[in-house]
Amino acid sequence: MKLASTLRIAGIALCVTLLALSACHRATLLLPDHPQQSPGVTLQDVTFHSSALGRDMPYRVLLPADLPAGQKLPVVYLLHGGGGNFRDWSNNSNVAQYALKGLILVMPEGESSYYVNAVEAPRDRFEDYIASDLIADVEARLPARKGRESRAIAGVSMGGFAAIQYALTRPELFAFAAAISPATDVPSRRFSFKHIDQWWRFRRIFGPIGSPGRQALDPFVQVQSANPQAAPYIYMTSGQQEPLLGSNRRFAAQLKQRSFAFEFHTRPGGHDWGEWDAQLPGCFSSLLKHLPKI
Repeated sequence: MKLASTLRIAGIALCVTLLALSACHRATLLLPDHPQQSPGVTLQDVTFHSSALGRDMPYRVLLPADLPAGQKLPVVYLLHGGGGNFRDWSNNSNVAQYALKGLILVMPEGESSYYVNAVEAPRDRFEDYIASDLIADVEARLPARKGRESRAIAGVSMGGFAAIQYALTRPELFAFAAAISPATDVPSRRFSFKHIDQWWRFRRIFGPIGSPGRQALDPFVQVQSANPQAAPYIYMTSGQQEPLLGSNRRFAAQLKQRSFAFEFHTRPGGHDWGEWDAQLPGCFSSLLKHLPKI
């Protein structure tokens, strides 16, 4: 009887969590849209069909307004954090100004997926959606240069985790990967009653603690077998007052030990857009050094 009761409680908790996540995502999409624009930059929202997810998905684009006919530009894919959406970068940072450097900025919807193919949710193939569907649509629809050398990726928190993930496991995609306050420790987080909703969500995405599926998605495991010579240049930052600082310092130490090409910076601040926006000048300065000249 105790086992049955426990299973019922667990099932109810899972259902409540999934419903809450769904409601939270719908509410996020309905938040006021207030992009921080820059003169000379065009903003447009695109909806396209993702074969990997089997549904339509949106993304936001920022690009120079007066682009000569026939000119193609490098693309920077900007990934939002958990609880956010594809409008976050344009609404919460001054990233639009960097389109004037001759870049196309693409901000896809990632929901709360960590941008990976979920271990226990076969339909949530978010890595395939980004790596195949999104890139193909961008390069077919926009004046985008094709090829690894003309692509960069940057993400905050959950999106920073994905930038690291792709740098280590999909090095053929991007020449530069920026991880701003990346949640590098997520696959190794243990069960906690205090954060039971988070635990259920992480299990659905990464699989059970200690399982091969979860280890395959753990940056601290991946970094041990990834090829430093094949990987893109990695730019990492972390706020000095945020809880992820310790794990990010440990991960940066692993990159150094394995001789990856990278840099790691800290500055005063917490885990929020105030700190992340302040990291952008250094991030884009490094990014422009690692993409072809416009």
